Amino acid sequence: MKTIIEPFKIKMVEPIKLTSPAERETVLRQAGFNVFQIPAEQVIIDLLTDSGTSAMSAEQWAGMLRGDESYAGARSWYRFEAVLRELTGMPHVLPTHQGRASERILFELIGGPGKVIPSNNHFDTTRANIEHSGARAVDLVIDEGKQPRNRHPFKGNLDVSKLESLIQAVGAHSIPLCMVTVTNNSGGGQPVSLENLRAVREVCQRHGIPLFLDACRFAENAYLIKQREAGQRGRTARAIAREMFDLADGATISAKKDGLVNIGGVLLMRNDDLARRANNLLILTEGFVTYGGLAGRDLEAMAQGFTEVLDEAYLNYRLRSVAYLGEHVLAAGVPIVEPPGGHAIYVDAAAFCPHIPPAQFPGQALVCALYRHAGIRAVEIGSVMFGQVDPDTGESAAPPMELVRLAIPRRVYTQSHIDYTVEALVEIYQRRDTLRGLRIVSESQALRHFTAQFEEI
Repeated sequence: MKTIIEPFKIKMVEPIKLTSPAERETVLRQAGFNVFQIPAEQVIIDLLTDSGTSAMSAEQWAGMLRGDESYAGARSWYRFEAVLRELTGMPHVLPTHQGRASERILFELIGGPGKVIPSNNHFDTTRANIEHSGARAVDLVIDEGKQPRNRHPFKGNLDVSKLESLIQAVGAHSIPLCMVTVTNNSGGGQPVSLENLRAVREVCQRHGIPLFLDACRFAENAYLIKQREAGQRGRTARAIAREMFDLADGATISAKKDGLVNIGGVLLMRNDDLARRANNLLILTEGFVTYGGLAGRDLEAMAQGFTEVLDEAYLNYRLRSVAYLGEHVLAAGVPIVEPPGGHAIYVDAAAFCPHIPPAQFPGQALVCALYRHAGIRAVEIGSVMFGQVDPDTGESAAPPMELVRLAIPRRVYTQSHIDYTVEALVEIYQRRDTLRGLRIVSESQALRHFTAQFEEI
C-alpha cells in the first residue's frame, strides 16, 4: 500500500489553538525572535523537538497506575532494570531524570582538563557537559556527513582514519572514552552502520579506549540498519539493537526519545568500578540508585516504552512518516539533508537562504519565518547552536552545516498535520528572498540557543 497508516488508534485528543498571523507576530517579537521563549499554547504544530513529546500508549498509562512508589527496591525498578538488561546486555543500569543527567554524571567522572572525547557528532548538551568538565569535544563524522545532498546511506558514521589520527596526536591516555551518537542528531538524524560500529570498536579496543553510545534513538538506528545495510534485512530490529549495545562498553540514553516517555534517562555501564562511582554520584545528585530522580510510575512507563519501541510495525510507520515529509518538500525544490533520517527532516538553511550570511543566522531566520507564516515551531541547528565565538575578536565561526530541524514527535501528529507543514515550508521557499537575517542582542555563555534574544536586521 502507498498510504501510510498509523499502527494505533487515537483514544484521547488535545485541542490546538489556531492563531492568526498578527497574533504570531506579536508573540514572536515578545519572545525576542527565539522560539524557545514562545508559550506552547501559541504553537500550532510543534516540531521543536522529539524529546519528551511522545504520546504514551494505553499500556504505558496502565503501568503508571501500577507504579510502586517505594523509596528503595520498588517493584517498578526491578521491572525497569530487567527490561534494560535484556535489551542491552549491560550489567549496570542507572536510572536518571533525563539524558543530560546521565551525561553530567559520566563526564564528571571521566572528563576534566586535558581530556579529549571524540564522537561522530556531539549534540548540544553532550558537548556542553564535556566542556563544563574542562575536557574537549571533537567531532569526527565522515566527510559525506557534512554534505547535505550526498545520499550515502550511513552519513552518521564516525571516520575511523580521523579517530586513529586523533589518538596518535593526543595519545590514548588522554581519551577516557569514544562516543558514537546513534542516530547522529547534529548531522541530520543520519544512522550509523554496524560495519562502522565494529570498526570503531576494533580501534578503541586496540588502544584500550572504552566505546560508549549516545543511544537516544537506538531503535530508529537499528531499523535503518535493517533497511539499508547489506545482510541485515532478514534480522529483527531487536537483534540489531542488541548487537549495537554488545559492541559498546556503556551508553547514555534519553528515554524521552526512543523510550517513548515524557521524562527519564538511563546510564549503562559494564565497568564495575565506574558503575560504583556513578552510583555514589547518582545518590548525591539525583536520588537513590533504584529510582534516580524518577517516580515509580515513570520507571513503569519507561520499561513499557523500551519494549514497544522495537515493534517493527511502529518503526516502519515512524520512519515512513518522516520520509513522507522529506520527500514532499524535496519534490518542491526545498533543499534538505538527504536521504531523510530517523526522527526529523533537516532543511539546509544555507541553501534555502543564500542571501543571508552565516553571521546573520539564516537558520534562525527560517525558524522565525515558519512560526510567522504557519505557527510551526522548529529549531535551528547551525550558527546559533554550534557557532564558535573567538574570545579575542568576538567573531563567530560557522559550523559545517546550517540546518533547521523539523523533529516529529512520536505518535502525536497525523498526515494532515504533516501536509500542512509541507504547504507552509514550500510557500516560504517560494518567497525566500524576503527573509531577513538576525543579530544577537543578548546571550548566555553556554547553550545560548535556549535563551538568546535577537532582533531583525
